[in-house]
Amino acid sequence: MSIVLPSLPTAKSSGFVPAQSDNATLTQDWLAQLLASADIHLNGTRAWDIQINHPQMLKRLLKQGGLGLGDSYMDGWWECQAIDLMLERAMAARLHEKLQTPRAWWESFKGHLRPSDSEGPSRIVGRMHYQVGNAVYQAMFDPYMTHSCAYWVDGAQTLEEAQLANLEMICRKLQLKPGMRVLDLGCGWGSFMRYATERYGVSVLGLTHSEEQLKLGQQLARSKPMQFELTDYRQFNPDSKSRFDRIVSIGLFDQLGQKDFSAFFQTAKRSLKDDGWMLLQTQGKSPNSGLLDAWDDKHIHAPGYVPRLDEVTQASEAHFVVEDVHNFGADYDRTLQHWHQRFEMAWPQLRLSHDERFYRMWRFHLLSSAASFRTRHKQMWQLVLSPKGLHKVFRRNY
Repeated sequence: MSIVLPSLPTAKSSGFVPAQSDNATLTQDWLAQLLASADIHLNGTRAWDIQINHPQMLKRLLKQGGLGLGDSYMDGWWECQAIDLMLERAMAARLHEKLQTPRAWWESFKGHLRPSDSEGPSRIVGRMHYQVGNAVYQAMFDPYMTHSCAYWVDGAQTLEEAQLANLEMICRKLQLKPGMRVLDLGCGWGSFMRYATERYGVSVLGLTHSEEQLKLGQQLARSKPMQFELTDYRQFNPDSKSRFDRIVSIGLFDQLGQKDFSAFFQTAKRSLKDDGWMLLQTQGKSPNSGLLDAWDDKHIHAPGYVPRLDEVTQASEAHFVVEDVHNFGADYDRTLQHWHQRFEMAWPQLRLSHDERFYRMWRFHLLSSAASFRTRHKQMWQLVLSPKGLHKVFRRNY
């Protein structure tokens, strides 16, 4: 497998001056000026200013870049009332390019040196999203337990309304009809499955790799025509005997490693009827590396890989024709803000089973992600795919 290395920084390109790194006063002055260029003040009075709690915080930031920023927050080395507003300014000013010191480059590079993935679903269950337990997500999510971006159409005022709008949009894009058989790759707690069976009269088989999601999903399913299967998607339907009218995958793709992209689309291709359609919803990233990529890789996304759009289309085009691409990543900002508000409200109860470090990690994750989508460093795409190409132009029906 080829490895694409992050560009090695130079003193000129990064703004890093090695001679100053051993002098605490000069280091603090340099970083203070750098942050001020993004309208962020150290120990300032505004909501997005950083309050320093530890004398080594700036040195750690200088050595480790965005990774050090996130880890030092988890350790309580600094505070900020509005982390998303602070990071919005930092990302808009592209401070990560100036903080890409040799040490920070090495931390980012190490993320590309993960050991080979083992067979089976455990390779994905290790991701932090699947270690927090159902209670955290039940506190944050809508009744359908939708773990992805909501669609804030005109008139949507609540998270519940916006998530229903996205589920409805997916069903309309797939042009579901009663009696169709649908496969959900990475079904989570079955949010799409429940909505589609209730509103469109289809039957759905959902594949998941999380036992906790399986148990809760089955409880929520009740007597609906939907079935869960705990399996590794790569081993599903190897003989192509089971074919579906439609396939949907919401949020699984960005949990995969790059080398698994082909296997994902192979599974979809052998499981879809020749005249069927597939909808893929995945988050992605802009071509330039972001401020917190290394921190996300360490704590949230590993061993997954958040792809660029060209990486998604290139992987799919060996098996499918891309009929439609829809970017609604700006809506994830608002979705994450709602999740964060609900998480904060639920924390007095959640703290009985989670420690302070988890709180700080999850808070930083939600707010930094909101800033990433707000500044469009991250995106949310829906792609409609067909095995052989439609005989007419795909028309969005929503």
